[in-house]
Amino acid sequence: MGLFSGLLGNASKKDNDKVERQLEGILIPGEQVELAYVLIRDLIVFTEKRLILVDK
Repeated sequence: MGLFSGLLGNASKKDNDKVERQLEGILIPGEQVELAYVLIRDLIVFTEKRLILVDK
């Protein structure tokens, strides 16, 4: 079991384009979402520059 599979065990993958539209006010110009996962209501987003955790 890898690190990410252990951390994201019950998370489901989310569409990168939808997440970029949701976070357009937070993302740096030119920053793109590489991976996005939703865990119950929380959002875990990996970009090429940083990791963004959205706790709802």
